[in-house]
Amino acid sequence: MNALITGGTKGIGKAVAEILAESGYNLILTYANDAQNAENVAKNISERFVVNVDILQADISDEKSIALISNYLEERKQLLDTLIFNAGLTLRNSFEEMKLAEWEKVFFANVHFPVFLLQSIVKQINKGGNVIFTGSLMGIEPHSVSLAYGVTKSAIHALVKNLVKFLAPYNIRVNAIVPGFVDTLWQKSKPHEIRLNIENKISLGRFCYPQEIAQVYKMLIDNAYFNGELVTVSGGYSFK
Repeated sequence: MNALITGGTKGIGKAVAEILAESGYNLILTYANDAQNAENVAKNISERFVVNVDILQADISDEKSIALISNYLEERKQLLDTLIFNAGLTLRNSFEEMKLAEWEKVFFANVHFPVFLLQSIVKQINKGGNVIFTGSLMGIEPHSVSLAYGVTKSAIHALVKNLVKFLAPYNIRVNAIVPGFVDTLWQKSKPHEIRLNIENKISLGRFCYPQEIAQVYKMLIDNAYFNGELVTVSGGYSFK
């Protein structure tokens, strides 16, 4: 079994890579930068679970990365069982200050890139395979910081629903995980008062552990009746 995970060497992507490797998946993990970290992660997963782990540098905001990944698979005659779009981009400039080019960059990375990568490699996904997108609770709840991120994640949610029709002839399922706040390094770097404010809005009173969200990705892969679903994992956000 083979899986490709974009942004697979950090955060949620890394946790998903580990849980799939534990089940015997060979992995291709893309990363944007920090080649040393990517190499260390790949080596660690490979040695722990005795699977093949390849890494590939691919910037999701660069159109050339689509051909780069597609050619990589084609040259190796590599077929996939699972494709996970995990990498994403945000824009934290204020509404008044953001530029059109910045807005378009987020849309390309979060929406256009996965659409056209999927288009280019859909025939390299085995029948019965599946595609999982990473949406966001901020595509449902108003995002107080990044308008572009919230809107692009809403687009991903709609994309998944629409792709069901187009992937059915290939016998490929497509779903999305809609995470709330996951305790990745990105979230750990937030000031204590901001984290506390978020935790106070979550019924369970804490951030999701990366391993917990990874289990939901694995569930979608294993259960062959999930198709066109948006699975929200928020711990009961805004319950209080």
